[in-house]
Amino acid sequence: MESAELDAVDRGLVHALQLDGRAPFARIADVLGVSEQTVARRYRRLTAAGVIRVVGGLDGLLLGYTPWTIRVRCTPDAGTAIAEALARRPDTYWVHLLSGGTEISCFTQSPDAVLLEKLPRTSHVLGMTAHSLLRGFAVPGGWRGLACLTEEQADRLRPEPRTGSDGIVLREEDHRLVEVLAEDGRAGYAELARATGWSESTVKRRLNQLRASGALNIQLDYAPRLLGYHAEARLWMSVRPSELLHVATTLTGHPEISFAGVTTGPTNLLAAAVCRDNADLYRYLTERVSALDAVQTLETAPVLRTMKRTGVLLPRAYARPA
Repeated sequence: MESAELDAVDRGLVHALQLDGRAPFARIADVLGVSEQTVARRYRRLTAAGVIRVVGGLDGLLLGYTPWTIRVRCTPDAGTAIAEALARRPDTYWVHLLSGGTEISCFTQSPDAVLLEKLPRTSHVLGMTAHSLLRGFAVPGGWRGLACLTEEQADRLRPEPRTGSDGIVLREEDHRLVEVLAEDGRAGYAELARATGWSESTVKRRLNQLRASGALNIQLDYAPRLLGYHAEARLWMSVRPSELLHVATTLTGHPEISFAGVTTGPTNLLAAAVCRDNADLYRYLTERVSALDAVQTLETAPVLRTMKRTGVLLPRAYARPA
């Protein structure tokens, strides 16, 4: 599927949903200066085309999970099958096939190391590295490449500041709530009430509480290729420890970077770059990354296919080149 044709209203809607995935269409319409019906129609078109989705998920750290970044080297004939198998697991996200189909990159979070124990024994796996993600400095949902609204418009759409998750105890009904939101982050209160057994007013109150605490994240899931960005790459950097914080925060200010995080391991900074094309990626690496003197080594791997993004398996039609 080629890039979608997006006009100013489409791009404004995408940015609005990035700021608040559950912002009422009426509010978005008021900010964009169009009708509510226009916003609803554009949203349906963009979601039907696979350009965007709004999804919800719990903060794994609140559940006591440890996030890991994993690289798997495999034989060329098995790369796709192994990547698809990883994507089907409920504890993986951001599953990518890299480097000519011989490497897979993904994240996982779970209370145990079952996946890490199983992978090395899998046939056709030549090697694996797994390193703990210590801190994220930029997350895909906040990618600056989607920004187009003015600061005043953005302020009208941003949700209330988070209050912190101290004292939040998750109930069985919360998990049923999240199961629905993982498929559709904009699911209505009536649907959520049916899933939880709560009243609509209770659902609304609990949803607001979970979001305000940071325990529940409502994120915009997007397909960069369909937005006109045809070159994605994973960057593994070894950064001088005394400059690690500076480099990480600098990268978050680059519109090409959709994710940056400090990890354990021989490379201590992982980043995801999203560019218009390979020429744009080349310029970014040689002109901006190379200017950071504290970056001692850099390894780059292009993303060939994205099997899974924020935790929900992608339909096969949209899992082709990211």
